[in-house]
Amino acid sequence: MVERKKYCVNGEWKDSKTEQWMNITNSSTGEVMAQVPCCTADEVEEAIAAAAAAFPAWSQTSISKRTQMMFRWRNILVEHLDELTLLCAKELGKTLSEARGDVLKAIEPTELACATPFISQGSASLQVTSGFDTATYRMPLGVVAGIVPFNFPAMIPWGWMVPLAIATGNTVVLKAADQTPLTSMRILELFYEEGGFPKGVVNLITCDRKEAEIFLTDPRVKAVTFVGTTRVGKHIYSIASAHGKRVQAQCEAKNHALVLEDADLESATNAIINSTYGCAGMRCMALPVIVVQESIADRFVAMLKEKAMAMKVGCAYDPETKLGPVVSAEHKAKVCQWIQTGIDEGAELVLDGRDIVVPGFEGGYFVGPTIFDHVKPGMSVGDREIFGPVTLIKRVKDFEEGLALMNANPFANGSVIFTQSGYYARQFELRTDGGMVGINVGIPVPSAYFPFSGNKESFFGDQHVLGLDGVRFYTRAKTVTKHWYDEQSHKKAMDTWEGTVERI
Repeated sequence: MVERKKYCVNGEWKDSKTEQWMNITNSSTGEVMAQVPCCTADEVEEAIAAAAAAFPAWSQTSISKRTQMMFRWRNILVEHLDELTLLCAKELGKTLSEARGDVLKAIEPTELACATPFISQGSASLQVTSGFDTATYRMPLGVVAGIVPFNFPAMIPWGWMVPLAIATGNTVVLKAADQTPLTSMRILELFYEEGGFPKGVVNLITCDRKEAEIFLTDPRVKAVTFVGTTRVGKHIYSIASAHGKRVQAQCEAKNHALVLEDADLESATNAIINSTYGCAGMRCMALPVIVVQESIADRFVAMLKEKAMAMKVGCAYDPETKLGPVVSAEHKAKVCQWIQTGIDEGAELVLDGRDIVVPGFEGGYFVGPTIFDHVKPGMSVGDREIFGPVTLIKRVKDFEEGLALMNANPFANGSVIFTQSGYYARQFELRTDGGMVGINVGIPVPSAYFPFSGNKESFFGDQHVLGLDGVRFYTRAKTVTKHWYDEQSHKKAMDTWEGTVERI
């Protein structure tokens, strides 16, 4: 009998009244691990109501107390690191190393949130003008809705969304990913059982897009943070912002790396193997497109193929595995269709990962490393996000042609250059459209102390996740001007603007 999971409202796990259930599979075996509810509209509104009811008391809890709870919460996550790693690997297909990194990337922003007394400070000045003092405070917004993708079930809900939101005094409703909700659900169990947080501070539902639309229009929801496709991100941004909400939509990517002829080719290839095939390519900071200077292209492609073929493809929770499965049978079919599209468009298939079989795990959703060479402008396979272990090689004459080709892409999450030239590295840093830039770094994701700063079609909103951008997103400014009357005050003429700046 497959376990049917519950949804969490006000700290209680409740049975859904839905008639629609979604299967959660072990990506390495294809076996159903559990079923989660497609929560009804009433249940989504119940979760919002619980968050709204919890907000007044939580927002007025002292910053020092909230921070102490975040310190304790950080230690609980560390204590359960191995358990959460294995669960993430099973439901998503990440290798143990990748799944561990997923959980660690939830811990890192939690550590940032422990600095809330400092990073959420406003500003103040005494005697701005005679007898008047002014201060700006950062105030919580209210209920925040977090719409979570499947590819980082720990990091995105419990790193990007929850820590800064609750540390600054907000309450949260998470829409967990319907393909990989189990890790997030287990973390929420720990949040209440061991973390001791007040009921309703974080609530969790699983639902379909129709029910999730409620977040975009419900007046009790003050902000929406989303990670997913550009098409959906644009929709969320347009609807939610039209209803007066803060929106933070992290969307698709097609990150490019430029490999120049002076690069340390061995080190560059190792970094590219890690970044293009890590997490089976299912991350927005993967490096699927390599723009290579023609003079070294043949040597680079041969080296990349050799290293890719040496990767062990296998069960996600086998410690020897270097490339695990993709998330589902449907996703595997989609990636394989993209490989066929590349063939149809005329790219040269150097390495085909479609027919790989892992002995003992024949039901798993495996796609092996795949490489296309001579990918030309206009080929959709080289311009659109595949979200799988597929590498596209584009050949260029020189730096200028490579940079222009990269900047022509509509997405601009990250961009990378491999070179030993300080001049070209600086030119790239200055002129690339990429929001996160790597110089001899294959995955230029900054630490949580800096914003995850995608550009162009990769992001819609005003403030990015993490860093001080994250604090500003989850807070609003309140500016207070104060004046205390003395016995001479009533004798002074009142100006049109009280406290106007004096002029000499």
